[in-house]
Amino acid sequence: MRIALLSYRSKPHCGGQGVYIRHLSRELVELGHQVEVFSGQPYPELDPGVTLTKVPSLDLYREPDPFRTPHLREFRDAVDVLEVVTMWTAGFPEPRTFSLRAARLLRERADEFDVVHDNQCLGSGLLKIREFGLPVVATIHHPITRDRELDLASAKWWRKAAVRRWYGFLRMQKRVARALPTLLTVSQSSAGDISAAFDIPPENLRTIPLGVDTEVFRPPTAQRVPGRVVCVASADMPLKGVSTLLEAIAKMHTERAVELVLVAKLAPEGPTAKLIEELAIGNFVRTVSSIDDTELAALLGSADIACVPSLYEGFSLPAVEAMACGTPLVASRAGAIPEVVGTNGEAGILVRPGDPQELADVLGALLDDPQRRSELGVGGRRRVLERYSWAAVAAKTAQAYVGAIAQAREGDRSC
Repeated sequence: MRIALLSYRSKPHCGGQGVYIRHLSRELVELGHQVEVFSGQPYPELDPGVTLTKVPSLDLYREPDPFRTPHLREFRDAVDVLEVVTMWTAGFPEPRTFSLRAARLLRERADEFDVVHDNQCLGSGLLKIREFGLPVVATIHHPITRDRELDLASAKWWRKAAVRRWYGFLRMQKRVARALPTLLTVSQSSAGDISAAFDIPPENLRTIPLGVDTEVFRPPTAQRVPGRVVCVASADMPLKGVSTLLEAIAKMHTERAVELVLVAKLAPEGPTAKLIEELAIGNFVRTVSSIDDTELAALLGSADIACVPSLYEGFSLPAVEAMACGTPLVASRAGAIPEVVGTNGEAGILVRPGDPQELADVLGALLDDPQRRSELGVGGRRRVLERYSWAAVAAKTAQAYVGAIAQAREGDRSC
């Protein structure tokens, strides 16, 4: 098959969606398919055999000058104007504007592809692509309604209107998702949440869990660092539950030597940086960012414990990556995490989300119990090898493409 894979931002360091694009595209090529990735900035890191077509935006959120106002000479068309005006009015434009740019490119190349696969964008341009006669499949990792709920709950009263405006794109995403007959998601938990939040029939959703590269993410050969806890959080936002972990680490440090390594890009004046300062834990909490898979695997493998304190996850690649490294896992009983980790205690320990005292107690007990850490490490690795591989993800996704193509052809014959 000839596959157009769309992703409005795809760099692996930006989170799970970038990881998804890289590994899915590689494995689809391994299966013999032709894959072209259409991506906005920041652009992805792709493997040999995968073609990249850049879909440049005005890159309004780039570092080190996010929310920038572009120079007049940077404007190319009406979509650029829409992008800036939406940002100026406190909205998030990228899903809509990327999809419109992608539709413009695909209109001229519709006969070059058999199927279009959208990664979480759900922009209105996808409906235009369907009008060109191309079957469209979309992956929804989780409904962004959950992000909005948590951000609203944590926002000061005077910021709530701005938060609602930022998530204004959700109305578009709901409308587009309901118009697409083939939707993929990554867990049964996400499927239920998407069905409820977007008012989508459950039969329109197909669950295909994500995978991990078990050759990169594998148990270490070097000794682990005593007392080290690692947490991977792709975004500095309440959804990731990092504040709960910081409070737990602060409590633990009064009784034991402990070190937290936080894999995240923190804003200097952001909530996490401020909390680290307020708790006076900066001397044993450090952050790293923009590391590749090999570096991340080495870091996870160096830890006594990996922690995923999220308040919600549609899947949780960090949990699977930690288990693949044989690193004992402590994670929140939230969203899809119990489904991914299992609830029998063989691959990880689950705790109440948002409860720093319970988290501190469980982490402390585990640091004191090397036998239990060893059992969890072995159980986690075994679960990953049995359930999560990118080759299986690609094969199941290709099957979904075949179904979408057949459905589109059937629709054409009935017209």
